[in-house]
Amino acid sequence: MEYLGAIAGDEAEGSNVVGFRFLSALRIFREESLGLKGENAMSIKKLILMFTVLIVCACTVAAQDQTQGQPEKAIKHVPVKSVSPVSGKEMYTAYCAVCHGTDGKGGGPAATALKVPPTDLTLLSKNNGGKYPALKVAASIRGESAFPAHGSKEMPVWGALFWSMSSGHEGEVQQRVANLSHYIESLQAK
Repeated sequence: MEYLGAIAGDEAEGSNVVGFRFLSALRIFREESLGLKGENAMSIKKLILMFTVLIVCACTVAAQDQTQGQPEKAIKHVPVKSVSPVSGKEMYTAYCAVCHGTDGKGGGPAATALKVPPTDLTLLSKNNGGKYPALKVAASIRGESAFPAHGSKEMPVWGALFWSMSSGHEGEVQQRVANLSHYIESLQAK
């Protein structure tokens, strides 16, 4: 058997030559034991290559089908329903919880569809030296804040919406903003 002699003669040579000769001996062994020579060996190699390409294509198509089956998350813009300006909790639930979550931590059902995650409203006091930033919160709600969180394409300016709900009655707008701000204050981490 020719392949045994090829392996034995390689021990004194470098590792690259040893590897090459080992692979050559393995090929000779495979062809002799399987009865493959010349064109038969080449057609088996082509068959294996085509089978490998077929598997790769099938996996690629399957992966694309899985990603296409998942709907892209998007924010649905719906008309704002007016709720009582007296209840900060009711306004928060109707207007804020969809993004900020009922607990105010930013995990509402629409949060994953936003490019920028919603603010964790429970940390406002903690992030302001332990004092609730009532004026900043009210300004953010009204859309008068220098912070870009409110008024982006994803976050509505509630002040303008409250104005239209109240038919331009500034007192009702102030009541809505104050009650909503007081409710957010009640969510602060202790």
